[in-house]
Amino acid sequence: MKITAIKQQVKRADRFSVYIDGKYSFSLGELDLINCGLSIGRELSQQTLGELKDTAEFGGMYDRALSYIMIRPRSEWELREYLKRKKSPAPQTEKILNKLSISGYINDKKFAEAWVNNRRLLKSTSRRRLIQELRQKRVADDVIEQVLSEDETDEPEVLKQLVAKKRKQSRYQDDLKLMQYLARQGYNYGDIKTALQNQDED
Repeated sequence: MKITAIKQQVKRADRFSVYIDGKYSFSLGELDLINCGLSIGRELSQQTLGELKDTAEFGGMYDRALSYIMIRPRSEWELREYLKRKKSPAPQTEKILNKLSISGYINDKKFAEAWVNNRRLLKSTSRRRLIQELRQKRVADDVIEQVLSEDETDEPEVLKQLVAKKRKQSRYQDDLKLMQYLARQGYNYGDIKTALQNQDED
């Protein structure tokens, strides 16, 4: 078997299609292509071809995983579930996760920190709600506790500001509707009552 062509892909300039005996066989990233020392005219054994196809499959799945976490940070569980949906074999998945972890792309503590900061910035999310959300992402409880212990947000003040903001909307002039909304955000009944009382006094 002989490599008869190596063509740069149109849609993915960083990947190259390799043709064996005139037919497309597999594609590799630029770095893998160089590391494997492939060139037109090189003869390949069946074993070498199989190894190259394994490298190609790993590289393609790794690129998918990397693109997935570039959209937004992901927990390890989220990425593991993504790879499962993409039919990645278990040994390959572990290899991908290990490589991403070494590169710093997967780190549940950093993920939790980014999640908390983002939710605090975009929405007045309660500590209880943050815990629920991070548990849904399968972040370990000790990691959640550590991240939230470092969060300096003044939650009563956040709740106070949220009440003031929602009071400006006609639908939340009704105490019950406002309380139901705040409860859905994870605030407990006692804190909600206190915040409403303080707002009415102000």
